[in-house]
Amino acid sequence: MRIAVTGGTGFVGSHFIDAALAVGHEVTALTRRAKPGRDGLTWVAGDLADRAAMRHLVDNADAVVHVAGVLNVPTEADFDAANVAGTLQMLAAATAAGAKRFVFVSSLAAREPQLSMYGASKARAEELVRRSGLDWVIVRPPAVYGPGDKETLELFRMARRGFILMPPGGRASYLHVNDHARLLLGLAQPAGPKHIVTEPDDGRPAGWSHAELGSALAKAVGVPARTLSAPRSLLTWGARLDRLLRGEGAKLTADRVSYFCHPDWVADPAKAPPKGLWQPEIPTPEGLAETAAWYREKGWL
Repeated sequence: MRIAVTGGTGFVGSHFIDAALAVGHEVTALTRRAKPGRDGLTWVAGDLADRAAMRHLVDNADAVVHVAGVLNVPTEADFDAANVAGTLQMLAAATAAGAKRFVFVSSLAAREPQLSMYGASKARAEELVRRSGLDWVIVRPPAVYGPGDKETLELFRMARRGFILMPPGGRASYLHVNDHARLLLGLAQPAGPKHIVTEPDDGRPAGWSHAELGSALAKAVGVPARTLSAPRSLLTWGARLDRLLRGEGAKLTADRVSYFCHPDWVADPAKAPPKGLWQPEIPTPEGLAETAAWYREKGWL
């Protein structure tokens, strides 16, 4: 197949490209900065606002896998520009090019759009995808982790220091990035299911409590660690402090605190991917240990 990919320079997108190339697909991927070439991979210079780049990206594509988006920006307008308008541009380009298959990487946060600007923007983008005339599939991954991930790195670092600060009580699902990449590949196939919303996970029923995940992280890094549940008020204060210290580069924002504190980010088993298409292969304890080893090798941990 020839697959057009957005977000290919990021954590999830880069692993997807590796998986696609490994099984012989041709990939065209969008990039803002010059990247070294690879067999089977063509980089297209531009971004989601560049219509000429979009046309080039999807030319002769059998499927489009739209991963690009933002997790953490200051305003609702910034979220909409990237996550909503960017998705609309991608849908328009795919439609004009005749690329019927469209796989959209959304988020579990779209289930609760009232909680955060991020979740609301993903929900609006999902609605655009549903209204398109394409053979669309929407994937709502839970927390995706694995080698190269900078979002969950701080959890590993806290575990290494002997304490892990978590949001108030709740449960969440997790998924290794390589399992996620395999799912996207399966869904990009012409004969894959269409017009479905799917919520994958690691196969653990009812997900993980924060304390359970903390114990798994401690084991992965090989250090006894205590998991502490932080009240929402403390996280809100932390977001203000992070804003003061890092400005627009703050990692903990009021928007993120809002959805971090929601008690249920467990994938819905009724929306699990079809078993004949995909099943998770990497148990989370094994995946966390592999990720910790990668961080240590790279000097991140």
